[in-house]
Amino acid sequence: MSRELTQTELLVELEHVVEENLNRHLAVAKEWFPHEYVPYSDGRTFDGVLGGEAWRPEDSTIPEPARVSLVVNLLTEDNLPSYHHEIATTFGRDGAWGTWVHRWTAEEGRHAIVIRDYLTASRAVDPTALERARMTHMETGFATEYGTMLQQLAYVSFQELATRIAHRNTGKVSGDPVCERILARVAADENLHMLFYRNLLGATFELAPSQTMRAVTDVVKSFQMPGAGMQGFARKSVTIAMAGIYDLRLHCDEVLAPVLRQWKVNDITGLDAEGEKAREELNTFMTQLDVMATKFEERRAARHAREAARL
Repeated sequence: MSRELTQTELLVELEHVVEENLNRHLAVAKEWFPHEYVPYSDGRTFDGVLGGEAWRPEDSTIPEPARVSLVVNLLTEDNLPSYHHEIATTFGRDGAWGTWVHRWTAEEGRHAIVIRDYLTASRAVDPTALERARMTHMETGFATEYGTMLQQLAYVSFQELATRIAHRNTGKVSGDPVCERILARVAADENLHMLFYRNLLGATFELAPSQTMRAVTDVVKSFQMPGAGMQGFARKSVTIAMAGIYDLRLHCDEVLAPVLRQWKVNDITGLDAEGEKAREELNTFMTQLDVMATKFEERRAARHAREAARL
């Protein structure tokens, strides 16, 4: 049985993979500017020190599920300082790892800027409630539940793809071409981030297959979106799922399954007994998740039918 690699050994062994994928990312990432996407001319001064117009619910022109999802997405992006701390602590600030950490943080920072400016200019949500929610969420902060670098790499591989899908679907549900364009732009960044992390985790399957399989299984079985600690998240997530923005079926079929196929987890060789056990757990869980997703779809369809009948 081969010994497990330490986190330091894995970081060193992956340095060249990080550098290759960093260079690829920089070559394909498109420069863009939040101010070019926001309809500032639609905005007007709010009440307060400047004596503008108070926000009213009828100011918003987008559906409630899209408003809820936009707030969740924005508050998630707002916690960037905590995320930066987590990955900088895990990956370090030196060499290619450090360059990536800072580049990723800079790109993610644009997401909160453009979404908040859009929400403010379009009066899509109550700005006072939004700011209070931001303060509450950021005061809580974020700390990863995963104690190893492999687990964290696995988590962000799935999470970046999940975020991409949530952004894109929020834009579609909004019914606003401006909002959809903004979130499509943000989603494109998230996709590139997913590719970076997915490629790194793929390389660790070659370095430490059993360790990596265990990490992936642990993450898949316990995955939560980074906004899960948000006040009222359970209620908000139900609204988002009922609208088809992000639900169990999407999580199973468009997040977990594609990434696992890309890694070819069922073709990995060289696993020890613990690695094989982890793979078996993973396949069992995916089967169970598919059943749960189908049950949710059936309940949602029945609920929509009842609502339609009442109307």
